[in-house]
Amino acid sequence: MTRAIASGEPIVRGRDLPAGFDEACDVVVVGSGAGGAVVAALLAEAGRSVIVLEEGPYHRPADYQRFTPSEALRRLFRDSGMVTAFGVGQTPIISLTLGRAVGGSSVVTGGVCFRIPGGVHARWVRDLGLDELSERALEPAYESVEERLHVREVPEAMRSASTARFVEGARRLGIPMRPLRRNTGDACEGNGRCNFTCPAGAKRSVDVAYLPSATARGARVVADALVDRISVKRGRAAGVEGALLGGAPGAPPRRFRVRAKVVVAACGTLHTPLLLGSTGAFKASAALGAGVTLHPAVRVVARFDDALNGWDGALQSVYSDHFDAEGIKLVGVYSAVNVLAAGLPGVGPALRRRVRALPRCAVFGAMIHDEGGGRVRPGLGREPVISYAMAPRDLARLRRSITILSEMAIAAGAREVYTAVLGAPPIATMDAALAAERAPLDARRIECMAFHPLGSARAANDPRRGVVDQSGECFALPGLFVADGSILPTSIGVNSQVPIMAMATRIAWRMAERFPRLAAESPA
Repeated sequence: MTRAIASGEPIVRGRDLPAGFDEACDVVVVGSGAGGAVVAALLAEAGRSVIVLEEGPYHRPADYQRFTPSEALRRLFRDSGMVTAFGVGQTPIISLTLGRAVGGSSVVTGGVCFRIPGGVHARWVRDLGLDELSERALEPAYESVEERLHVREVPEAMRSASTARFVEGARRLGIPMRPLRRNTGDACEGNGRCNFTCPAGAKRSVDVAYLPSATARGARVVADALVDRISVKRGRAAGVEGALLGGAPGAPPRRFRVRAKVVVAACGTLHTPLLLGSTGAFKASAALGAGVTLHPAVRVVARFDDALNGWDGALQSVYSDHFDAEGIKLVGVYSAVNVLAAGLPGVGPALRRRVRALPRCAVFGAMIHDEGGGRVRPGLGREPVISYAMAPRDLARLRRSITILSEMAIAAGAREVYTAVLGAPPIATMDAALAAERAPLDARRIECMAFHPLGSARAANDPRRGVVDQSGECFALPGLFVADGSILPTSIGVNSQVPIMAMATRIAWRMAERFPRLAAESPA
């Protein structure tokens, strides 16, 4: 092993290193997404030496901004966008969208920025005893995150004609809509493809908003670095080990080791449980890998008579919390036309006819505030197996969402609506929408997607109820912290980017305050 991973670049491509390495630092962070990048930047700014290890590749923003949507899927998404949660019983198969690159999933989000609703914070305090995670306690962290991300409301002028048509339908039904807040500042050009990178470079993903501050203060980031083991010494986390990816076929593995006073796991809800489980310290924890929430979502496509060109405008610009009491949030959305075309019903001439009509189509989506029936387990390879058993209440909410979206489209004048029920005929009337909701249905026919897996290593005030304490430190292994979506105690019902970053901000601030004691207790 070599000692140094210094490079002229602020971020090292591990696949280009001739050999592994052996390094030491104050804090090693595994994962460079919404949680890991925040922790790395804040601790580097506090004067700590930091090494960030990222399994995915590194692409400069100037490079990935030129990717086509299909190229972004191949090069920035985990498993090229094919990650799946397998439905148990009457549960749809759920497609999960996750990033795998420096910057993590923040590179491939729509940029939507919500805070955790006050009612959720209140539940955490009232029902779970998490006094330190109240809305008031996280206010400074929210403010810090929103300032760095340049969070702004999307102006009405940036709404696409697709969104405007659904907003009009909602108005006629008495459903209020509100402008979304996103991390694009005032630079959004309305290219309608945020999930596949922003050609204008307007979206402030964490590789833009946080990592440059970390590297400017000496933090080192290594891409293509798969961590497979947490080192444990005298009952405390003492570093990590792993292997560099992308070497020559047949070449021996290029192993690396990083010794650190503090270890931070920020691999995401699906992979953090695997890394923690590799230590053997969590065998008694029933919470690790369990209770995963997803915010299952559906969308409808509605065909109108006139051209809308829905790709011209912000990909997401409005939402409605009108049905929050029912656990349903309506969210405006569009997508790249090749992705939309692939999801239209029909084959052969019928599919070609509908694809040709895409300029006249509008899209809108909904997601549900789910109970959490997911579980993460080790798979045969390095990817986990995710199963999900949807609660009957949540299945009813999903079907209700489809009806609401269909009614909005019809109220706006849509000729027909293609729902998320595979094989179902298009809907053209309000009565047909209601009848479809009431009809018997095998839930596995619902085309369902999710973007916010949370809760596989949740925070608690008792090791019998969770994996980490309210400061993010693992009950079962001191010196090991978790700072990603896995620690969220429950479903939150909103996009998770800002909530994860706010939680990570609070964890990093606490670590910075406690670092002298943490360093003194470390065996590294």
